[in-house]
Amino acid sequence: MTEDVAMIYDELKGANNKSLEHFSTELLKIRAGKASPVMLQGVMVDYYGSPTPLQQVANINTMDARTISVQPWERAMLNEVMRGIINANLGFAPQSNGESLLISVPPLTEDRRRDLVKIAKAEGENAKVAVRNNRKDAMDLIKALKEDGLPEDMQKDAETEIQNFTNSSSVKVDSLLAQKEKEIMTI
Repeated sequence: MTEDVAMIYDELKGANNKSLEHFSTELLKIRAGKASPVMLQGVMVDYYGSPTPLQQVANINTMDARTISVQPWERAMLNEVMRGIINANLGFAPQSNGESLLISVPPLTEDRRRDLVKIAKAEGENAKVAVRNNRKDAMDLIKALKEDGLPEDMQKDAETEIQNFTNSSSVKVDSLLAQKEKEIMTI
């Protein structure tokens, strides 16, 4: 029985870690006024008839805090890359110099910063919901073990431990969110 409880703990830890990783990835997509190659992460380019991630057809760098440089590996792909960035609807207007694209990241207005904080908070809430769902699944498994003969004191200990895992994950979400909010609001 204790092996089953330990397995449930491991599954809960793994699920919560995946939820936190996903949350961190989503936070990276929210720009904080500084140019970053991550801003173009979701951009797809029509590569000879096949939708392909931008990172697989071009080199993406930051020239300075406000400029992203995108250099396609094939010069013939320049227009397709530009079209992909525009179609991604990120609010960027790439400028072509014949060999690469330069994207100026405009400074954020106060209203836009507040909107980005709201988006980050919504992502944080989604992460917390995922963590709570993981807790519910683990609690259901513990209850099933109780019906199979798990002693009540072991059940209570397991439920307490599961709640501690959940609380710890929620604190991590809050910490990441506070860090991102500070980053967004810093001018």
